[in-house]
Amino acid sequence: MMSTSRRKFLQTLGSSSTLLFAGLPVLANQTNIRTLLSQVKVSANDTVRIGLIGSGIIGHYDTETALKVPGVELVAVCDLYQGRLDRAREKWGKELLVTRNYKEILARKDIDAVLVCTGDHWHDHITIDALKAGKHVYCEKPMVHHVDEGLAVIAAQKASGKVLQVGSQTASSALFLEAQKYYKQGIIGELAYAEAYVDRNSANGAWQYTIPSDASTKTIDWDMFLGDAPKVAFDPVRFFRWRNYKAYGTGVAGDLFVHNVTGLHTVTGSKGPDTIFATGSLNYWKDGRDAYDLVTGLMRYPKTPEHNAFQFYTRVNLADGAGGGGSTRLIGTEGVIEIRSNSIKIKHFKRPVAPGIGGYDSMESFPKTMQESLLADYNNRYSADDRKMKNSEEIIFDAPKDYDSRLDHMINFFESVRTGKATLEDASFGLRAAGPAILCNNSAELDQAIRWDAKAMKVVSI
Repeated sequence: MMSTSRRKFLQTLGSSSTLLFAGLPVLANQTNIRTLLSQVKVSANDTVRIGLIGSGIIGHYDTETALKVPGVELVAVCDLYQGRLDRAREKWGKELLVTRNYKEILARKDIDAVLVCTGDHWHDHITIDALKAGKHVYCEKPMVHHVDEGLAVIAAQKASGKVLQVGSQTASSALFLEAQKYYKQGIIGELAYAEAYVDRNSANGAWQYTIPSDASTKTIDWDMFLGDAPKVAFDPVRFFRWRNYKAYGTGVAGDLFVHNVTGLHTVTGSKGPDTIFATGSLNYWKDGRDAYDLVTGLMRYPKTPEHNAFQFYTRVNLADGAGGGGSTRLIGTEGVIEIRSNSIKIKHFKRPVAPGIGGYDSMESFPKTMQESLLADYNNRYSADDRKMKNSEEIIFDAPKDYDSRLDHMINFFESVRTGKATLEDASFGLRAAGPAILCNNSAELDQAIRWDAKAMKVVSI
């Protein structure tokens, strides 16, 4: 039986999680694994003051995580529902500035950075406005609602000189960065195929979120919410469950495929596929939504200096009768890297030098004298060792049960804010992840493949 090398990720102290990632050995027999969390010592005049724009579910998750990073202070919250503004003061302090107009936050000179956690259709507008106002930006994924909005965000980031981190935390995940090290060693041979899926089976997982009883045009700024979306009558379901509607969200592709693509690009260093094809359907959650609850995508990645040509399959099913779950697997010619939950498992081997002979083979169809001649030549040419499949030790990494890649992503963001270093998921990375994901929706709707220029980050043909 193959033996197993199981290692625990170590938590140590350091000045920066990103710095601690650098320069560590990547050999399979090493036991010193990178730090997951950083405890940064911050001087009194080095505090980063932030504003939250969009105080919904992800807004709360991101803010709570940001406040775990030393030297981060929340001073303002924007949301279009009054109840969420009231809750923000209950939770984070009565002294907070609360507003329904995000531009009031951008006008504050004492705010250094903003978290953009709104509906997808507002991401590009607010991000660009914030960069122009001189704010650093942490923008939730996907970076844009439509692919053609992305280049303007990239241009705004470059012009501003400010930091932009897109909030697909997989890019900072210690698990995916560890997998990256092993991938770069060539431990699984040449990458041939990758797959990633995220399946769910609950109502909350399918975005059937609770709607407050006081939802009305008095408590919600409906016109502001609509923004550049089609004008429709007030509908609290659309407001609180916006992910289910194409006018405001990007469905399972933009919301969850983007994590799958981010993870793949983080490990492989790829800029993206050249061909995207997907199918989608609305099978179970027929609650008025117009976004698919099941999407499968197939992408072709061409050969580049970073990797050979490979195929990528990805799926999200919001009504998964098998119980849900998720996994990313990179399958090479000599092994597989699997990332699931808080663990990595690597199986790898070396193929025999000698080709096979006999068994399920054409030998039996040859004359006996020919078989004997071929077998004698084979035995003279190849040793017993040449004929063996050489299985290597299985490698398993377990992160702590409470490991949170979102915290590492925030640590990296605020380190970049303080030092000016590049983030792990800037606007270009964000568009290269969002583009293929969102185009899966377009492919499914058109029932045809889409050609994508990953370097230029634009659609070539539909």
